[in-house]
Amino acid sequence: MKLSFAIPAHNEEAMIGGCLESVLTELKGNDYDVEIIVVDNASTDRTSQVAGSFDGVRVVSQPRKGLTWARHAGFLASTGDLIANIDADTRLPKGWLDTVYKEFSENENLVALSGPHVFYDMPKTVNASVRLFYYFGYLSYLINYYLLKNAGMLQGGNFIVKKSAMEKIGGYSLDFDFYEDTDIAHRIHKHGHVKFTFKLPIYASGRRLKKEGLVKSGAQYALNYFWILMFKKPYAKEFKDIRN
Repeated sequence: MKLSFAIPAHNEEAMIGGCLESVLTELKGNDYDVEIIVVDNASTDRTSQVAGSFDGVRVVSQPRKGLTWARHAGFLASTGDLIANIDADTRLPKGWLDTVYKEFSENENLVALSGPHVFYDMPKTVNASVRLFYYFGYLSYLINYYLLKNAGMLQGGNFIVKKSAMEKIGGYSLDFDFYEDTDIAHRIHKHGHVKFTFKLPIYASGRRLKKEGLVKSGAQYALNYFWILMFKKPYAKEFKDIRN
């Protein structure tokens, strides 16, 4: 299976380099068929130049600003059987690719795979609280997916989908400015298995938690998750970019 990394980046010149270095480090010493795509999403800084300076990285442009627009552009540009949707502020831990390939190789019915964030710039106490939040989310996922047959659970910035399944659902819904992970999980589960596992963590920046606070961020995500399941659209009307 060929895997395409699709990485949206809006004004991420400070972060994109670390992300790409972690991907390239993961690729050393293995023979996986992988391509790396960075979607320059209406950046006004040197994001495109920094990303393009890495060997083997392809930069595509999406001039219309918006996370979902950028993810959709990455989906359209990808040539892999699998599309790994990570973010410019994420870092792959060692063994991340091995876990992805193992999961999809062992389950032909798997169409989407995801795991939690671990915040590399936040204290252990915060990460412990975040993990507790994930436990509650996982319980909700089990109820919704296995009992109600309603939706799976995907974590934005750390989810992999089969391109063939994405094509069946028409790709990303451009009616969503954010919380696209919940929308994809809701629509794609009709075409196969959606799995969330704690065995696939990814390192991510906690800059949003620092800015908005843990309780507010968690409450917003939970509210929008259930709102999308019930009304097919997010509760939030706006989403603020946070780059510091």
